[in-house]
Amino acid sequence: MSRVLEDIGKKLLAGDKRALARAITVVEAGGKPATALVKELFNHSGKAHIIGVTGSPGVGKSTLVDALVTEARKEGKKVAVLAVDPSSPFTGGAILGDRIRMQDHTLDKDVYIRSMANRGHAGGVSLATYDAIRMLEAFGFDVVIIETVGVGQSELAIAQTADTTILVLMPGSGDDIQAIKSGIMEIGDIFVVNKGDLPGANKSATEIIASLELAHHPTSWCPPVIVAISETGEGVDKIWQAVKDHGSFLNENDQLNERRKGKVKTELAEMVAEIARTNLEHSLESSDEIKDALSSVVARKLDPHSAAETIIRKLFGAAMESERTTNGV
Repeated sequence: MSRVLEDIGKKLLAGDKRALARAITVVEAGGKPATALVKELFNHSGKAHIIGVTGSPGVGKSTLVDALVTEARKEGKKVAVLAVDPSSPFTGGAILGDRIRMQDHTLDKDVYIRSMANRGHAGGVSLATYDAIRMLEAFGFDVVIIETVGVGQSELAIAQTADTTILVLMPGSGDDIQAIKSGIMEIGDIFVVNKGDLPGANKSATEIIASLELAHHPTSWCPPVIVAISETGEGVDKIWQAVKDHGSFLNENDQLNERRKGKVKTELAEMVAEIARTNLEHSLESSDEIKDALSSVVARKLDPHSAAETIIRKLFGAAMESERTTNGV
């Protein structure tokens, strides 16, 4: 590990916010420096309550997050917010800038707000988000709130990243019905019908409650449905209480470790897939055997399935042969 990274790690642990910002920049960039920094600080992570806030664009997620930060600060909690924005197609950086909507906490030394790009990741969070969370935990934040770019049938990764997932819906936009149809109901630990002063808010809440009664829940936790107006703060105290109740439920029923095991499993699978993808892209340029397989598919001399098996043997041949021997194949 270089002296520069060691210096960043030491200053981060000492409470230097500039070092924290540099550390998150390092893990966003990835590569060997990110790996070295995570190795250095990993033992200092894992202590924060990770809250995911997701929902369709326009439902008021940022305003709700801002209000939740206020509630947490009333209890003296140190709070960090990661606003995971869509990536710019030109620079790869975040383009929405949710920090603009959270100006009230700018001068609070115990609040840290950072926008991150999702790097086009289908789940709404990038692999770097996992490591950014670790940097924030190592710094000493009690609560880390992740706000994702939106929600859809393929964007369920937030539920595999957070300890508690808040699904935000809005009355009158069809979000409640869409959520029921797409199976997103399964990812929410807490449901919030935001902008509760709009017509149909109570009706939406009733429909969600009815759908939850028919849904299968993996634990005995029954997700609450809360109508709120985050702009005025109405109902936000109930949401924060529900977050604390869910945290207590996870700890008291040994669910936190189980949930985090699932999170690590997902992260490792994505990480290995990313490494394999990178190796494949490199091999497509450098390996004659893989180039030949590619050309054979184009010439219809070889089918894609056989070509894929050839590539897998090339990339993971030794490991595959070892597994076959172990399994007696």
